[in-house]
Amino acid sequence: MHNFSLSTEQDIANFLKNKKFKKIFVLCGKKSYVRSGAKRILNKYIKNKITQHYYKCSPYPEISELKKIIFLLRIFSPDLIIAVGGGSVLDYAKMANVIEITENLDEQIINYSYPIKNKLTELIAIPTTAGSGAEVTSNAVIYIDKIKYSLESEIIKPDYFFLIPKLVIKATKKIKSSAGFDAIAQAVESLISKKSTPQSINFAKKSLGISLKYYLDYLKKPNFENTSAMCLAANLSGKAISISKTTAPHAVSYPFTSLFNISHGHAVSLTLEKFLKFNFIKSRKASCNFDLNLRFKSIFDIFGVKNINELEFFIIEMKKKAKLESSFDKLKIKLNPNLDKILSGINVPRLKNNPIDLNIKDIKTILLKSN
Repeated sequence: MHNFSLSTEQDIANFLKNKKFKKIFVLCGKKSYVRSGAKRILNKYIKNKITQHYYKCSPYPEISELKKIIFLLRIFSPDLIIAVGGGSVLDYAKMANVIEITENLDEQIINYSYPIKNKLTELIAIPTTAGSGAEVTSNAVIYIDKIKYSLESEIIKPDYFFLIPKLVIKATKKIKSSAGFDAIAQAVESLISKKSTPQSINFAKKSLGISLKYYLDYLKKPNFENTSAMCLAANLSGKAISISKTTAPHAVSYPFTSLFNISHGHAVSLTLEKFLKFNFIKSRKASCNFDLNLRFKSIFDIFGVKNINELEFFIIEMKKKAKLESSFDKLKIKLNPNLDKILSGINVPRLKNNPIDLNIKDIKTILLKSN
C-alpha cells in the first residue's frame, strides 16, 4: 500500500502551521464532523485562529442553503476554507468559494451562465467518505426546485486535498456502501462516456482495479488497507469523470435523490447494469468516436467476466452483498404515478455523454424493467 498518495493528521498540522492562516471558515457535515474524528483533529490546530463553523443541513446540495453559505462566507471573509465531509459538503464549499449572489442566480445556474468570478480564498477539501472524488473534480452539483444542475469550471477545484483514511473508516456502513458504489459507477461510466480520453481511461481503469478488489471487504471488515484503497479509488474515479463526465445512470439518478431521498450512490446503483446492457445491445448505433465493443471488452476484462450477462449478474450480486436495495417497491418508490416527475428531473447534459442516444421511451422502458 506504500504507493498510495495518502495524508496523515501531521500533514494537516504542518499545512496550517506553515501557511499562517488567521481566519478559517470550516464547512462540515453535522454528524460526520464528529463521527469521523475530524472535529477532534482540527480543533487542535485551529484553536488559536479566528474560526467560524457551518454545519450542512440539507441531505443534498440545495440552492437556498448554498446562498446562505455564500452570504456567511462573504461576511466572515476568511483566508482559508476547510471543507470536511462527503460530496455534498465539498460541492457546497467549491461553489460558495467562486459564486457571487446575484438577483437572478437560480436562473443563471439553470441556463448554465453562472456568475463565476474569482476564488474568494484558498480551499482545502478533506473527504470523510470514499465515493465521489469531489476533492479533485472540476464540477459541483446543485438542486433547484428538486432538479439537479451542474456547475463546471476548472476554477471550482479545491486548491488542496487531504485523503486521510482514519477519517473515512468511521462512516456508517450505509454511507460506505453508497459512496463506494458511486466510485465504481463513475469509473465504469467514464470508460464509455463520449468525452472519454486516454487520460480519463487510465484513471478509470486504475480506479476500478482497486475498488473491485477492496469494496466488499471495506464494507464487511473495514481496516486501514481497504479504507486507504477505497480513498484512492474514489480519488481516481473523480479524476476520470472530471475529464469525461458521467453518462445515463448518473443522469437518471438525481430525481431519485431529490424526490425519494435515496442517497446518491444508491440512486446510481438502481439502473447501472440496465443502462450498461442497453448500451451494449445497441452498440451498433453508438454515436461516439471510439469502438464501443472494444470498451466493453476492457470492462469485461476488469470485472473478470466473459460477456454482458455475466457483467449484469456481477453487479446485481455486488449490490446484494453491499445491501443496496434495488426493488422500487421495497424502497417505497411508486414508479407509475411518479414517472413524469422522475423523467422531468433527469439531467440532460449528463444524458448527452451516453454512447447511445437515448429517448424518453428508452428510459421509461429501462425504469419499468428495473422494477
